[in-house]
Amino acid sequence: MSLQITSALPSDARAIADLRGVVARHMTLHHGQGHWSPCPSKAEVTRQLRASHVLVARRQGHIVGTVRLATANPLAFDSGAFTSVETAIYVLGLAVAPECRKQGIGRELMEAAKDVARTRPAQALWLDAYDSDVGAGPFYSRCGFRRVGPTTFKEVALVYYEWLADPY
Repeated sequence: MSLQITSALPSDARAIADLRGVVARHMTLHHGQGHWSPCPSKAEVTRQLRASHVLVARRQGHIVGTVRLATANPLAFDSGAFTSVETAIYVLGLAVAPECRKQGIGRELMEAAKDVARTRPAQALWLDAYDSDVGAGPFYSRCGFRRVGPTTFKEVALVYYEWLADPY
């Protein structure tokens, strides 16, 4: 079954919201209530589609994965742990349908995110992961991201990761 990764269209908003809702409920079932539990609305996803670059992974026409890329604003958060670059893209909301996990979809989405960074151009991808068993830090490390430091946001322990398009 071939996987196609493309930029999301406005008409994908409902399917993306549904996928992210399924993933949120799955995580809540397995890890308990947490910051990962809220399910986005179609309206929220539509706003995100306007404000950022959203990628989707499709298999047989169905969206089975998504990731959102937004230009990082280093003044909006404590970005001191990251390598200083002219332009960075922040990776947000990676989600893969629970029944499709461990099939390389997340890795393919992260490779597509790197391709977006290279063509923008942006010198880095930045992201954060929960600093707990629910976090995807080991996955991001396997995708070539480097752990750059711990942080806390709204009392939630996180770990920052980065990938540099052009190592300094």
